[in-house]
Order: sequence, then C-alpha cells, then structure tokens
Amino acid sequence: MLLVVGLVLLGVFLLRFRKDRRRLSNGVFLLLGLAFTGVWLIGSGAKGDLPVVLAGLLVLLSPLLVLVLAGLLIVNGGQMIRREGLRVANLLPLGLGVALLVPYVLLGVAIFTRDIWVVVILASVTMAVSYIGFLFASFLLYSLFYGSLPYRPGMDAIVVHGAGLIGARVPPLLASRLDRAIEVYRAELAAGRTPLLIASGGKGSDEAVSEAAAMAGYLIEHGVPADSVVLEDRSTTTRENLLYTKQLLGERGESTRMVLVTSNFHILRTAILARRLDLDAEVTGARTAFYYLPSAILREFAAVVIAYKWINVIACLALTALPVLALVLTRDMPHHYGD
Repeated sequence: MLLVVGLVLLGVFLLRFRKDRRRLSNGVFLLLGLAFTGVWLIGSGAKGDLPVVLAGLLVLLSPLLVLVLAGLLIVNGGQMIRREGLRVANLLPLGLGVALLVPYVLLGVAIFTRDIWVVVILASVTMAVSYIGFLFASFLLYSLFYGSLPYRPGMDAIVVHGAGLIGARVPPLLASRLDRAIEVYRAELAAGRTPLLIASGGKGSDEAVSEAAAMAGYLIEHGVPADSVVLEDRSTTTRENLLYTKQLLGERGESTRMVLVTSNFHILRTAILARRLDLDAEVTGARTAFYYLPSAILREFAAVVIAYKWINVIACLALTALPVLALVLTRDMPHHYGD
C-alpha cells in the first residue's frame, strides 16, 4: 500500500511538473512521494523486527538531529553577523536555531510541572513547527531539484537580476550572476540565436551608479557586444525586475520569452513569482558562497511563506487547535500526571 501511495504521488508530481515546473506544490508532492516510497523500500528489505528497530532509532535520533540543526544554525548566524554585519536578515539563522530549541524547553517544563496544559501548549507548538518544517523541506528539496535542471536554449531575452553594488563596483555575488548570464548567452549563440541580454537593477541610495549600468559595463568588458545589452534601471525589487523587463520588451516589440538569471538560492522564489505574474520565463542560478546559503535560503523561504500567508496562517491555526480540541473532548482527564 505504501508503494502504491508513493508511486501515485510521484506520478502526480511528474504530471504537474510537465505542465508547469514553477510551482512550490511540486515540491510537496515530490517529498511525499519519496517519503512513502522510501519507507516501503526500507520495510520491504527488512526482516523480522528490523522495521520496528529502524522506527525506534528514527524516533530517538530525530530530536538529536533537530538539536544538531539548531546548533549549526546558531553558529551560522554568528558567522553571518561577523562577515556581513548586524542586520535583520543576518539574524534569521540565529533566530531559527533558538526557535528550534523552544519545544525542548517546553518539554522540560512539562516534565517538571506535570501540568497537562503545558503539554497541550507543547503539542500545539510542535504541530505548527512540524508544518513549517515540512514546507521548508519541500521548498529546499524542490529548490535543489529545480536548480539542477540543465539550461535549455531557446530564449529571446536573458535577464540578469541585480544584487547590490559596492559604490560603483560589482561585488562577487553579482559577478557570479553575470558570469552565469554570459554562459547562457554563449549557449544561445551556439544554438544559432542572438538574444538580448538585459541588465536589471536600479540605483540604491548608497550606490554611485545604477546596478544596471555597472552590470552592463561588466558584460561588455567580458565580451558581450554592446548592441546586445539593454538596461532596465528602475527596479528595486524582484517583482519590479520582472514587470519593468516585460514592459521594456513589449515597447521594443520583442517576444517576452525569457530566462531569468539570479543566484541559486533565489531561483525557486523567482520562478514562482514569474508564474504568478503570468510571464513566459524560466530561471537559472549562479553559485553562491557556502557560508551565505543558510541565511539566504531562509530569507527566500520566509518570503514564500509570506506570499501565501493566508493559506499558511489557516493551516497553522487548524493544527495548533487540534491538541486543545483533544483536551476539551477529554475534559475528564486529570490536570496533572499521576492523579
């Protein structure tokens, strides 16, 4: 039965992926399909009491793994603050690491006080954390899958998203995006196409020139013909990058089929946003420094959760209400263990 459920879920994933690969729900079906199929594989190859032993080990190791993850996030948060400065975005790994410790603190209080309401609060928090954790696992898995897909030539425009300047200088993060855009441009040339290369990004208050101008200079210096480079220098967000680029291409009478070039941690959210804006676009990513990835991925995930905030709020409220509802339905239960 587990195998049937797993294969059905994977089949749904493949159908939805063929229709449109830019959906977060694809990751949900992929994760569930792999989970059911994996459990079936473990169970089918096990003999005797091994499945029970494996399940027991999983139960025992899960809390330890969460504690290890919390410790790694706290360490990474400290590293981000040292390297990038004390900013809200850089506090995300540290904050999540501390948040993962909250259920264990509540569990300790519940054991110490033996109060059933503390247990209910713990269960409610755990339900919400588990839901967010499942979404994050789906997001991370599908981001890795989407990012590993090979680039398919056939685009009319290559759009490079800005990532901030240091004065007028292109920093490493933005340079990696531009280098990836040049690779894509050359792949299109090899396929017999001559796409436009659009540098997209406005001017920040601490920047000497617009991101688009600095990016265009970098592209031309690295061998891209000047007449193939177009500037979009008004945008300040990813959403504006996409909308202004679509408008720019429409004004030029060009096809709006495009590939969006960004950092690897940013590809899935960009793809989801492009789909929501009804753009004919795919996304490819450039590599990012490893130390920067945890914080960046968490920011991307938080932005996706906020984008679908009402669905997630309703789901969390429903799940956190379940333990309270269970206690109300069994209100004759004693308020302290052992009574």
